[in-house]
Amino acid sequence: MMKRDKKEQIAQEIADKFRKSQGFYFTEFQGLNVTRMGQLRLEFRKAGIEYKVVKNTLIKKALRDVADSDKLFSGLKNTTAVAFGYDDPIAPARIIKKFSKDNEALRFKMASIDGVVFGPDALPQLSEMLSKTENLGRAAGLINSVISSVPMVMNAVMRNLVSVIDQVGKLEK
Repeated sequence: MMKRDKKEQIAQEIADKFRKSQGFYFTEFQGLNVTRMGQLRLEFRKAGIEYKVVKNTLIKKALRDVADSDKLFSGLKNTTAVAFGYDDPIAPARIIKKFSKDNEALRFKMASIDGVVFGPDALPQLSEMLSKTENLGRAAGLINSVISSVPMVMNAVMRNLVSVIDQVGKLEK
């Protein structure tokens, strides 16, 4: 049995991961064999996603400071592993969806992205969303097309765009 101070330490580490991640996903993996679990972990690792098996009681303790955490408690049944998306909050959804097609033992429970909670039916929509980088790219392309049609405003808009991108970069650090 795990001692209380060790449980508190683990709960604090998981809470830090919740705070640092832009999105996290709860999955159930009961019935997934060791080989398949290793393959799943490898897919997550390649995408810069941390995947941890954590006891539900420790997740509940770690969620104390997370907004709308009570909405997440319903997903904490059976076995739970958490995928932490630090750089791209959508990448875990894509991996879970793709991997679960051939591995029915992996099931999506729910997710929280930038504080918004998504239920068990949301995986298809989440996996189709664009990442922040893709959205910024599209926005920059749109702005560029508008700017090219209005050359006189170009310098001022470009200065503002550079400033906005610089601020977004500082927020992601």
